[in-house]
Amino acid sequence: MTCLGCNLAHKKIPAHVVFENDYVSCISDHDPYNEGHVLIVTKKHYEDMDELDAETASYCFQAARVISKAVKTLYKPDGITICQNGGVFSELSHFHMHIVPRYKQQAFAAFYLGDPFDNEHLRNKLLETQTDLKAAIQEINDNL
Repeated sequence: MTCLGCNLAHKKIPAHVVFENDYVSCISDHDPYNEGHVLIVTKKHYEDMDELDAETASYCFQAARVISKAVKTLYKPDGITICQNGGVFSELSHFHMHIVPRYKQQAFAAFYLGDPFDNEHLRNKLLETQTDLKAAIQEINDNL
């Protein structure tokens, strides 16, 4: 597989997986905007939203729902942005969605500017974030 998204979804390259099933792999973003920033990556190769089959689309949104609950529980954000960048704006050339915890004091425009985030402290604790999110997601799924 030469697609970065496929390689991430199928664990051909290292990733901090917080949840997965037959349709999606949910991983901590390697360059997080905030702690708890997760990517939902489809296991089957799609590039854009309009290519998804109904079952995969449903699993993407089910994952977004559960991850959002876990992020709210763990990190107490003021809100969450869920976004998907398609076409030339997709840095993976593979369908994925961002779950991004947000706080009032942050200007979210920085997310789209392409400038490096001041996030070394977050990158250094990706394993801890992964562990915390996996546990919270498991607890939510156990109670569904």
